[in-house]
Amino acid sequence: MDNARRSTEDADFRGPLDVTSAATFVLDERDVVIGWSPAAQELLGYRTDEIIGRPVTAILPPEGAPAPGAAPDRRAAAGRAAGAEGSALVPSFPEHEVYAAVHRDGHRMQLVTAVCPLSGTGQVERVVVAADRDRLREWESRLAMLQGLATESPLGFAIYDTDLRLVWCNAASEREIGRPLAETRGELAEELYPRGRFVTPGYPETLHAVMRQVLDTGEPFLDLHFRAEQPSDPGKEHLWSCSYYRLQDADGRVFGVCEDAFDISDRYEAQRQVNLLVEAGRSVGTTLDVLVTAGELAAVAVPEFADRVDVDLAPAVLEGEVPGGTGPGGTDLLRAASRAAATAPGDPASATVDGTVPAGERGRRPLPVTYAEDSPQHRSLASGGLVLEDDTLVVPLRAGGGVLGLATFVRDGRRGFFDRGAVAVADELVARAAVSVDNARRYTRERESALALQRQLLPQHLPSNSAVDLAYRYLPTDDLSGVGGDWFDVIPLSGTRVGLVVGDVVGHGLHAAATMGRLRTTVRALAPLDLPPDELLKRLDDLVGQSAQDSADALGTLTGDDDVAAGATCLYAVYDPVSRRCTMARAGHLPPAVVEPGGRVSFPDLPAGPPLGLGGLPFECLEIELPVGSLLALFTDGLVEARDRDIDKGLETLAHVLAEGADSLEDLCDRAISELLPDGTTNDDTALLLVRTRELDDRRVAVWSLPAEPVAAGRARELVANRLRDWGLDELVFTTELIASELVTNAVRYAEGPLHLRLIHDRTLVCEVADAGHTAPHLRHSADDDEGGRGLFIVAQLVQRWGTRYSKDGKAIWTEQALPASSRPRPGVGDSAGLPDGPVLARS
Repeated sequence: MDNARRSTEDADFRGPLDVTSAATFVLDERDVVIGWSPAAQELLGYRTDEIIGRPVTAILPPEGAPAPGAAPDRRAAAGRAAGAEGSALVPSFPEHEVYAAVHRDGHRMQLVTAVCPLSGTGQVERVVVAADRDRLREWESRLAMLQGLATESPLGFAIYDTDLRLVWCNAASEREIGRPLAETRGELAEELYPRGRFVTPGYPETLHAVMRQVLDTGEPFLDLHFRAEQPSDPGKEHLWSCSYYRLQDADGRVFGVCEDAFDISDRYEAQRQVNLLVEAGRSVGTTLDVLVTAGELAAVAVPEFADRVDVDLAPAVLEGEVPGGTGPGGTDLLRAASRAAATAPGDPASATVDGTVPAGERGRRPLPVTYAEDSPQHRSLASGGLVLEDDTLVVPLRAGGGVLGLATFVRDGRRGFFDRGAVAVADELVARAAVSVDNARRYTRERESALALQRQLLPQHLPSNSAVDLAYRYLPTDDLSGVGGDWFDVIPLSGTRVGLVVGDVVGHGLHAAATMGRLRTTVRALAPLDLPPDELLKRLDDLVGQSAQDSADALGTLTGDDDVAAGATCLYAVYDPVSRRCTMARAGHLPPAVVEPGGRVSFPDLPAGPPLGLGGLPFECLEIELPVGSLLALFTDGLVEARDRDIDKGLETLAHVLAEGADSLEDLCDRAISELLPDGTTNDDTALLLVRTRELDDRRVAVWSLPAEPVAAGRARELVANRLRDWGLDELVFTTELIASELVTNAVRYAEGPLHLRLIHDRTLVCEVADAGHTAPHLRHSADDDEGGRGLFIVAQLVQRWGTRYSKDGKAIWTEQALPASSRPRPGVGDSAGLPDGPVLARS
């Protein structure tokens, strides 16, 4: 760059044949040299004393050359040049001739000459001006270059004086301005481009400021981007790449500033469209929400591509379904997103849906839009293709052979209409967005299906019971991760006990929800067997492992498929309101939180056990006695664990919330959720079950020990009758006497002592007989001549339910009878002064 600049600065623009710099010699009428310039001596090597008086043929041999001063033969000159150069020479000036000259040292050289005849009274006849042909050709090339820049170059060149008024411009600048130089000479730069501005960051914005700074400092500005309406094309903005540098004469005097400008509007627009597609690939489809995706499409297109964008979707798409088809009848759409460019400089672009709700906001229903039959939107829906009409371009969102909706792009006059390139960009942009919308639609369908399945599989309501007060919350995971497999349940058990269960299935989606349903159903089937928690988890673990093995066998693999049941966690607890004892076991799940009535919070040291499906390791039970009014909190890890929060911190926060308490369990649930999940979303499903324990004391429970002798049956009838009359249950005396008598008789006959008889006055009347045997009782039909075997059959006809519960000390046969309507307790109401109307409600 520096070498080129120095070469330009050293150039002599007077020309090689200028008499002040060229080799010059004077001839008389006999073609004798009578004058010789220093430049001629430098060019041909002859000193003045060596050439003066000699004929010109000494330096210009006569062979085939015209005599100096003779009429030139243009074709002969061209032929000589062709012989010397091997190609035809077309002189730039007709009066120039090419000669083969002889240097003083004998070598031949090509000279270009011009002859100037003289007239007068002296002997001087003519003056010959000569120059090296190569130097002349170089000079002519420079002249041609300048001529090309002035007339043919696509770059605009202009020269402004020190007052920033136009002095000269080339043809390209004239075309941009739309007027000839004769009309614009003397105008200020900012008068030619009145609303133009530089948009290159860090530089002045106006033409006046830029050129004034160049004149003042001498530092050039290169490749500045200038945006303005082209004077010859009003109403449409162009973008130029401009450079400015100061002009000085040979003495260093500043006489102006030169501007060169190249219109890069088309190139800039092409690059901007490429950048638009790149940005669309980065920012459209970041979520699996149909409305958010529509808003992202509108946001990426405004204002870079269009001045307004409307995205309308078929109603079925928002429900996760595929639209029924296209055609004239399918013009009812929903406005999913709408975005318009700022109406004034500095104003933010508006992003609205139907003018009311910010684009992309969840939890709203877009308003319907209907297009007339002659509208471009209607024609696009009818044809399934894009429609271009003046400043409006409508492109359908196509996916899977169907039309999901429409994207309408609108431009104002300043930006220009949609050309072929812009239409192609819009089509590609919408095609990419359509893929994201379709993915979001598919996800919406799966999510809604999973949620529906999950809602059906989770408890629709928790049964009221005398053992505990309940409150719960369930939060599905966020939209990105999908529905998971967390679940909880409360299962009534015999003897007024209650089973509490919470679990977590690995993964998300329909598979996880279905697996959760399998596990919950299995637990509900196993719980009435009155198995200890560790035994129930062992059987659940066996079933999960067997399911995985069956899948492996079916697939012909060793490890099976990715059954999400394998690795699921579960916590199962049984609370007995009579003994106030809670027995629990867990399979890889978090332990519960226990809150004593005074507010002390602890997490029992419950052996973890392996997650379900791994097998090989035992589960262990922990039994604890709970004071009346204790609080149990069962939860899944989605409540206490997050990407930005350690699980220990989450447990600490939960303990703090539980310790502070609340007016009700419902309020306490809300507080826990708001503290641990402040934004209402989580990366995993969240289940929270709060349980406040109650107690059934001796006012509601009667227990007797009986000998394992035949007389025990009569004693049992007497005890039962007296207690029922005390409780006001006279209507049940006869049936209960018969039930107790038959159960005690069976225990005496088939089991071992001691025997225990228990009555529980709850929502039903429970009668239990426990013995030390482990033999299962059988219900059978006796023949007419059998002397026994009818006891359990009779009992089964008298009660609502009956069953057997096993323990390490033996078994208990239990029955439940419905209470008379007048004797049924009201839930949650008690009377400590006398016989309570309902179970004792423990309060913290």
